[in-house]
Amino acid sequence: MPGAQSIARAAQLLRLVTSAGADGMTVADLSKRADLTRPTAHRLLSALRHEGLVDQDEKTGRWMPGPELYLMGTVAASRYDITSIARDIVRSLAVRTEESAFLSVRRGDETVCLLREEGSFPIRSFVLSEGVRFPLGVASAGLAILAFLPPHDVDTYFERHPGLSREWGAAHGEARLRTRLRETTERGYAVNPGLIVEGSYGIGAAVFTREGHPQWALSLTGVEFRFGPDRLPELGRTLLAHAHQLTTRIAATR
Repeated sequence: MPGAQSIARAAQLLRLVTSAGADGMTVADLSKRADLTRPTAHRLLSALRHEGLVDQDEKTGRWMPGPELYLMGTVAASRYDITSIARDIVRSLAVRTEESAFLSVRRGDETVCLLREEGSFPIRSFVLSEGVRFPLGVASAGLAILAFLPPHDVDTYFERHPGLSREWGAAHGEARLRTRLRETTERGYAVNPGLIVEGSYGIGAAVFTREGHPQWALSLTGVEFRFGPDRLPELGRTLLAHAHQLTTRIAATR
């Protein structure tokens, strides 16, 4: 369709801008990550700013979400947002484990963090925060969701993303990822043993729609020694119990 490519490029820039949060992102970084020339990225960003969808800091020149995104988000939240019914569960998970707890949602081939609750343990991992996106299969939340998708969907995901190992390291090659997917389905929850940031561990459990589709995930992150073999099974059981509680609550309210 005429104009579809421009819309897709603009949408990609919007996702990148929102993933950067309040700090924003430079046009150089945006153009590189979107695989666009700098003039093209700047032209699209200027058009989005004219519509109020992005804004630019006058001092730093960094691009950040605009006011229209907030207004659109408040309308869409009534249909898509589950944070209001999940917040106490995520908080309970953080209190019970003393680790940082998260709720993420699947958006296409990515997960987006919606909620973060800090645990009481003083040493924390800061790999994940609200708005941060990862491809499915990279962070523990996305690995948990991918593991419980139908096999055909998993196969087509790998066909669409043959370069995961180039961007995220050899541990994210298809063969090794498929091994972790099998381990996840057998265990019930995913484990990320410091594959994004060395020494920062994460575990994730899928949360399902009423129809049984893995649409969200709860996860925990922390430093390596807090996720050792003596404690990991206990953390996994607690995580799965909270994920089941949220799945049950979603089914009752949607």
